Amino acid sequence: MLGAVWFAINILEIGNPAGASLQGWYQEMRSTTLYWFLSVPLVMLLFHRKQDLNLFLYLIIGLSVLGALNGLKQLYIGLFPGEKAFLAENAKTHLLWGKLRVFSFYSDAGQFGASQAHIALIAIILALGPFKPWKRILLATAAGILLIGMLISGTRGALFALMVGIAFALLISKNIKVFILGSLLAGAAFGVLKYTKIGDSNYNIYRMRTALDPTDASFNVRLLNQLTIRNYLSTRPFGGGVGIIGNSGIHYNAGKFLATVPPDSYWVKVWAMYGIVGFTIWLGIMLYILGKCCGIVWNIRDPLLRTKLIALTSGFAGILFCSYGNEVINFMPSAIVVYVSWAFIFLGPKLDSDPNAGQPLAIS
Repeated sequence: MLGAVWFAINILEIGNPAGASLQGWYQEMRSTTLYWFLSVPLVMLLFHRKQDLNLFLYLIIGLSVLGALNGLKQLYIGLFPGEKAFLAENAKTHLLWGKLRVFSFYSDAGQFGASQAHIALIAIILALGPFKPWKRILLATAAGILLIGMLISGTRGALFALMVGIAFALLISKNIKVFILGSLLAGAAFGVLKYTKIGDSNYNIYRMRTALDPTDASFNVRLLNQLTIRNYLSTRPFGGGVGIIGNSGIHYNAGKFLATVPPDSYWVKVWAMYGIVGFTIWLGIMLYILGKCCGIVWNIRDPLLRTKLIALTSGFAGILFCSYGNEVINFMPSAIVVYVSWAFIFLGPKLDSDPNAGQPLAIS
């Protein structure tokens, strides 16, 4: 239902008086609404067994580990010809101070790092769940590899996917001891990263630490861009139109003011395209879905299923808030992982109560 509402808003945006091109609208609306509108109900119709959920978890963790290993290959062995061609065109964003921001086989380093953090979070939560020891060891190993993948991407915003995701996992765990212990450990890790220089000799750790520095030059440039967009939108409550900013703006709306301003964030991009009215609706929908997911997970009785759904819910929370810093939730594979996660979480009560839903086969 919410997907249909957002899809309808995107259709109405064709008539936005700001005059964004129809080509730009078509290019952008596929990722902002169409994939969501189609994939969630399709998954709920076709993949509604516990075995399907297990297969999904196997796939996203396995493929992400392959991505991390390919990233390590890029860093320590070298690039394939196609990767060299990509780097030649994107050296400005992927070669910083002579250091490669690893991108693996993802669209860019930003998406690679955020996706690695997302799936690492899922693997960590599962590794702490009530599964067989050898499976927990495999999951912990996968999580370690994925965290390395996150670090070598140089994607600072990925850190927030982990931090927010861990916070949500602790919140909905219904275990006070785990919540207190986890909060203390997370606070200690934050303190080390924020207030010490430990690990600064490693460039990847140093770059990740700058994500917590409010005086960072990149952060302040983003704030200036947001101020520019705010001034432009002050008389445009419905924004500049779908596809007016970002890559679609550059390619299909050349000459439009917003096409010249980098959004630097999916939240800012939604604000620029739909205005404060559309942004409020979008954020309200996202927070409602997140709250609904938490409520569903809170009432799941099967401890194995509950752990899996906690992992998916926390992953969504991490990606949603990480998207304030990067356009993560709008790109593959993070987008489709989030949408499929929604479907399985909303199927949670059926999987919890239906004796014919199938027994856990994969990581339970």
